[in-house]
Amino acid sequence: MGALQVDGRFQCYTIEDGGHFEKVAGETRIPAGTYEVLLRNEGGRTKEYAEDYPEMHRGMLWLQDVPGFEWVYIHRGNTAEHTEGCILVGDAPNNNTLKEGFCGSSGDAYQRIYPTVAGAIESGESVLVTVRDVG
Repeated sequence: MGALQVDGRFQCYTIEDGGHFEKVAGETRIPAGTYEVLLRNEGGRTKEYAEDYPEMHRGMLWLQDVPGFEWVYIHRGNTAEHTEGCILVGDAPNNNTLKEGFCGSSGDAYQRIYPTVAGAIESGESVLVTVRDVG
């Protein structure tokens, strides 16, 4: 579990896979670091989100140059099972529901943060995500 901030202000909670010493497909979170975010307009998830959010969606929020990973997105989902290395957003954290944690109201959080982040990217601003290891 984590938190997503925009310009230092809390926006929503996040959930990611657990860490491993070696990458395990679908079970390992991305390494700590700072990653540029761009919009990606290809792939099945892009099509799914365009159908679910036709008035808002302009491409997936795609983290660039993540070592050992491809197609890392910020998207909706509730548990580590939904991440596959991506960062999930939500408004209702609950670490007691599942061992790995649970974050509800994911669609609400996504709809709230997406226009701000996508708009910044489209206006040419540099959008960066910093992932930190917190003990």
